[in-house]
Amino acid sequence: MPNNPQLKEVALVFLKLGFLSFGGPAAHTAMMEEEVVNRRKWMDRQHFLDLLGATNLIPGPNSTEMTMHCGRERAGMAGLVVAGFSFLLPAVLITGILAWLYVRYGALPNVEPFIYGIKPAVLSIIASAIISLGRKAVKNSETAVLGFLVLAAGIAGLNEITALLAAGVAGTAYFAFKNKTKDRLMSLAPLAAAPAMPAGAMAIPPLSLFLTFVKVGAILYGSGYVLFAYLDAELVTRGWLDRAQLMDAIAVGQFTPGPILSSVTFIGYLLSGPEGAVLATAGVFLPSFLFVALLGPLIPKMRRSKLMGWFLDSVNVASVAVMASVLWSMGLETLTGWRPVLIAAAAFALTFLMKKNSAVILVIGGSVAGYLLLML
Repeated sequence: MPNNPQLKEVALVFLKLGFLSFGGPAAHTAMMEEEVVNRRKWMDRQHFLDLLGATNLIPGPNSTEMTMHCGRERAGMAGLVVAGFSFLLPAVLITGILAWLYVRYGALPNVEPFIYGIKPAVLSIIASAIISLGRKAVKNSETAVLGFLVLAAGIAGLNEITALLAAGVAGTAYFAFKNKTKDRLMSLAPLAAAPAMPAGAMAIPPLSLFLTFVKVGAILYGSGYVLFAYLDAELVTRGWLDRAQLMDAIAVGQFTPGPILSSVTFIGYLLSGPEGAVLATAGVFLPSFLFVALLGPLIPKMRRSKLMGWFLDSVNVASVAVMASVLWSMGLETLTGWRPVLIAAAAFALTFLMKKNSAVILVIGGSVAGYLLLML
């Protein structure tokens, strides 16, 4: 890596994002789009959208998988690995320290005053990304309608994976019928050479611990609530962990940067100390590295296929709509008093009225503003 400036760049970009990535996958994606598309021009917005749409359809933490895709685009397979590790490292280290404190003192530190203002500030970052990605994703009136339908479904509570798949299938069928394409099956030819996807405080054997978290990482879809259900079934029902500890672990994943899946570092530490933290973290994220490594070569082939191109276009606009529904939900959940409203208004002003803005300034500024306002 010392002799590879592109790998260094990948490491630094995603290490920075790893420390700043509060607010969930929509916020992480928005920050990534700003860094790799707008500022660094690693790829065009259409390809970023294709990666986002495809990533939303596979298991695992989507924002982490997007970092791997972006790293691969910049620096090949080594970039994929470096981007993923760099993005995860801050969350894993912070979560590991919190786990050590929890085991030593029996409680989590009070960080609420420092994260109070981050979510309202992050709303503007997500909104900016929705606008820029939406301009590219909405190619015509039909995709606009499809996007609004997915947005409405998301606000109504429909599962996002269901919405994405339904949009992909419906959009593909509509455009195929509209274009009355002959030999439609032949339009799948660019995929012919594509590789297959894979099938996907008691003494706990290390291998059992590792494989348990590999299974969770390989089949996990959805939000932190889904993660809670998976881990409850795998750990609490086995007697490895009690439910109060699991809830504390999920809370740690929510107030630390990076994917909520970093909760497993905390859980692994509770189960088997530092070795357990390493095994749980490696196990749960390993499937994501494998899925992205296999999916990467497929996406350009999908874009060259007429049918799969329509599918990607439909899923892309649906992905932006899902981001918009997340923004709506986060807004309702976050803007519950004058303090968060004031922080959000300032963040939106900085984002949309200033020519140059930075996620770093917004996240740090939101944190400081939240702390100061809570002291009033």
